[in-house]
Amino acid sequence: MDDSRYARYTTLAIGRRGPGGAVLDIVMKAANGKLPTAGHAGHRELAEIWRDVGDDDSVRCAVLRGEAQGFSGGGDLGLVQDMAQDFEVRTRVWKEARDLVYNLVNCDKPVVSAIHGPAVGAGLVAGLLADIPIAARTARIVDGHTRLGVAAGDHAAIVWPLLCGLAKAKYHLLLCEPVSGEEAERLGLVALAVDEDRLLDKAFEVADRLAEGSQTAIRWTKYALNNWLRQAGPAFDTSLALEFMGFAGPDVREGVASLRERRPPRF
Repeated sequence: MDDSRYARYTTLAIGRRGPGGAVLDIVMKAANGKLPTAGHAGHRELAEIWRDVGDDDSVRCAVLRGEAQGFSGGGDLGLVQDMAQDFEVRTRVWKEARDLVYNLVNCDKPVVSAIHGPAVGAGLVAGLLADIPIAARTARIVDGHTRLGVAAGDHAAIVWPLLCGLAKAKYHLLLCEPVSGEEAERLGLVALAVDEDRLLDKAFEVADRLAEGSQTAIRWTKYALNNWLRQAGPAFDTSLALEFMGFAGPDVREGVASLRERRPPRF
């Protein structure tokens, strides 16, 4: 088993579980001791890890989780500001955002996510696009794009309408209305909701079952089912382009300022 491919990751902690280390444990690190946030390196690594998972023949399943107080705190405001000011940064992060979605959709290994606490931004993209997303009942899922002043790109258009219906998707995406883990299960946004103290045990239990199953049967079923997501590719590509066009506009500057100053935005 050669894990050298994972040595370059600095914002993700990579571990092994189960017989032969067949379950890859991917932990988004919380640099501030509170929540994992996606800066320049974190955003890139979250997009690239799924290629390595797919190329690693020793992996049968991956579990994605967040460190410390929550699953994901979203994009680092420094990264957002750089995107708003620098065309080269904006185009690079656009490609990473596209790759994050498509690399995860096309990764042949099943992915389980364990979502606790706040879940927003790039981490939420991976969390909800996981094949079996599991949330703590008390998790707080928020797509915060319109609060920031940009269109809900990332994963929203590709998966929310399919999972919870167009009316609910519009309500939560247009208003940035939070969803608890318990409500997310009711809506179909996640597969399961459990008490937080059982979250990791349940996620690893599901991952172990996937790792022990027929790999061809499981992977080919995932591939076929994900054609529902591939069909939504044009809608996703449009939403992502509109999101990144927004990063060049005036509203995102007010969105960032309001977050830094901890006040409602004045668009």
